[in-house]
Formats: sequence, C-alpha cells, structure tokens
Amino acid sequence: MRNFKMILEYDGTAYCGWQRQKNGISIQQILEETVARIIGENVSIIASGRTDAGVHATHQVASFKVQSSLPVNKIFLGVNSVLPEDIVVKDLQEVPPDFNALKDAKGKVYVYRIRNQRVRPVLGRQYYWFVRFPLDLVRMREAASYLTGEHDFSCFCATGCDIKNRIRTLGNITIDQRENGMLEITVESSGFLRHMVRNIVGTLVDVGRGKLQPEDIPEIIAGGDRKKAGVAAPAHGLFLKEVKY
Repeated sequence: MRNFKMILEYDGTAYCGWQRQKNGISIQQILEETVARIIGENVSIIASGRTDAGVHATHQVASFKVQSSLPVNKIFLGVNSVLPEDIVVKDLQEVPPDFNALKDAKGKVYVYRIRNQRVRPVLGRQYYWFVRFPLDLVRMREAASYLTGEHDFSCFCATGCDIKNRIRTLGNITIDQRENGMLEITVESSGFLRHMVRNIVGTLVDVGRGKLQPEDIPEIIAGGDRKKAGVAAPAHGLFLKEVKY
C-alpha cells in the first residue's frame, strides 16, 4: 500500500461540511469519489479535522492509502482535472506508511474574517461576516487576552456536543485590521471543540459592541454556561488556515 498526503483548498459554501453525511454532499465524498475515479479503486480519505457546513479552508491536510502504481503527478493532475471549481488539491506527495493526517496533527490555525463598516457590501459577502456596528478593537484585544492558556472551554462549545473533556489550550489569538474595514481574528490551538472559534468570535464582537465587558470573559469561562457567551458567528467567515505537524 502507498500512503499519500494532500493539501487542499476549498470553498465550503455548497457543502454540508468535511465529513460524509446522509443529508448532503460533503467535501470528503467529492474527494473520495474523484480519487477513486482516477486510480480505479475505492479510497478512504482522512482529514486533519472536520470543518462544518459553510466553513472554508486554505490549507486542509488529508491522507489516504491506495494500491495504485500510478505516478504521483498523474494522480495530482487527474484529480484536479475532475474536481469541481470550489475544491482544489494544492499539493500531493507520497509519505511514509505511518503518516495519518488526523492522528499526527499537533495544532491548527483558524482565521475568521469580519467586514466592519456601515454600508452592507456585496462582493465577497460569502467569505466574511458583515457587522455594521462600530467595533472597539482595543476592548476586543483585551478580552482575547483572557482566552489564551489552558481553560475548560465549555462555554464556547456547541450546544449538544457530547465531548466530555472540554479542556483546551489556546496558544495565541490576534485581531488585525486590514483595508476596507476588514478584520481578521486568528486563533491557534492544539485542539478545538465544535463551533469553538465561531463562539469565541461572536463573544468578542459582543465585547466590541459594548454588550459585554472584557473583564466578563474570565467569569464566562469559569461558569461554563454556553448561554452566557455570545452568539455563534456565521460559518462563512471561518477559514482553516494551517495544520501543524
């Protein structure tokens, strides 16, 4: 068996997320069907982690094993020639047999994009959250400083999540202002809970609007109550930027 590692970029708008599901088309399904078509055998593709419906990726990592003897470049070109326009394999390489995109991942970096201006923009709206209310970045950065380190992030976990251990270590979180009112919130951690980044972003926006105070964050974390934190930011503003190994 040969083992392959692929780097993917995709627009998650039209998909129900990474993982195969009965109620929609997933990124995983499209990739597995495409690779199988090129190499002539069924394949199971493992990602570094699931992305939810509507979430994008500029650097998702996945791995799969096949018996095919096709050269790497032919598989790479063949797969990209068949994939839809909203998914692309940026790189494909053969790796040692013990590499596993999920188990070997040491951390991930997500970026959330917010367009903060008074008038609703049209172009690119599927790639950021439009927030018309002025946001105080100083207050948001102060609030973000309370989130770094090891905490029980139950208050930022999706309602109904069945994961019992919700202790995670947030290594870094930055808020940068770009041109045309664009804000980028970058969050890095060795592991994330479901909707964790989106819930953190929604809470930071509430701080920026003055609905919450920066000093409320430690109390929200300690309480572990999802209802005390902000609403989940929309999925379409979130990008998986990097996977660390």
